[in-house]
Amino acid sequence: MSHDADHEAEAPATPHLDFAGTTPYEDYVQADVLTHLQHLRSDDPGEMVFLVTTQVMELWFTVIVHEWETAARALGSDDVPTAVAALKRSVRELDALNASWRPLGQLTPAQFNSYRAALGEGSGFQSAMYRRMEFLLGDKSASMLVPHRGAHRVHAELEKALQEPSLYDEVLRLLARRGHAVPRAVLDRDVSLKYEPSAEVEAVWTRLYAGDENDELARLGEALTDVAELVWRWRNDHLVATRRAMGAKTGTGGSAGVAWLEKRAGRNVFPELWTARSHV
Repeated sequence: MSHDADHEAEAPATPHLDFAGTTPYEDYVQADVLTHLQHLRSDDPGEMVFLVTTQVMELWFTVIVHEWETAARALGSDDVPTAVAALKRSVRELDALNASWRPLGQLTPAQFNSYRAALGEGSGFQSAMYRRMEFLLGDKSASMLVPHRGAHRVHAELEKALQEPSLYDEVLRLLARRGHAVPRAVLDRDVSLKYEPSAEVEAVWTRLYAGDENDELARLGEALTDVAELVWRWRNDHLVATRRAMGAKTGTGGSAGVAWLEKRAGRNVFPELWTARSHV
C-alpha cells in the first residue's frame, strides 16, 4: 500500500451534512424550539439573561422531578441501588440548578427594575414543576394547586403528585418493611398533607447512623441528606439574590418577597435526618 493510500485511510471521516429534512440532532434536541421560546417584553438587554436563566431552571426542575420519581418507584420495589443512583444523579443536577443563580445573583435594584414591570404578576412562586419538586420532598399543600386551575394538564399533574406518596414517604415505608419501628400513624397518614417530623422516625435514623455506616439504608440516608443540603442551598441562594435585587419590597405576583423566602429557607427537608445526628 502506498504512502498516499495510508494517509487517505487515516484521514478523519467527513461528517454527514446533507439531510432531506431537519438534522437528527434537531429532531432529538428540538433546539430550534428551545432557542425561539424567548419573547422579550421590554427593551432592556438584561431581560434576556433573566428569561433564559429562568427557563433553564424550569428544565432542571423537570430533570430532578424525573430523578426523584424514579427513586420513589425504586424504593417502592425495594430496589435501593436504583434509588440511590437516581438520588446521586439529582445531586449533580441540583448543583447545576443552583449555579443558575450566578447570572442573576448580583443584580442591582436598578438593573432588576429596568425590566421588572415586564413580569407583570408573574412569579417563580407560580412554577408548577417546582411545586412538584416540593411535593416530592413532602412539603405539600392543596392550596398550591389554586394558581393552576386554568391550566388543566398542569393542574391534573399537580393533583396526582399531591395525592401520591412523597419520596420521603416511600423511604419510611421501606424502613418499616426492613423491620424498623416507623409508627403506624406515620405510615398511614394522609400523604396529601405536609409531612411533620416524628420522634420515633428520628430514633430510627439515630439507630441506623449509630450502626454500620456502610449499611445500605445508612447510605440511602446520606444520599437523601445530600439532596436536602442542596435544596437548602437553593432556597438560600434564591433568598440572597432576591434580597440583593429588590430588598424587602413586595414580590412579583403579590408574594411577600424576601419575608416569604426567609420562612422557606428556614425549613429542613427530611427533618429527622438532621435532628438524629445530635443523638449519634
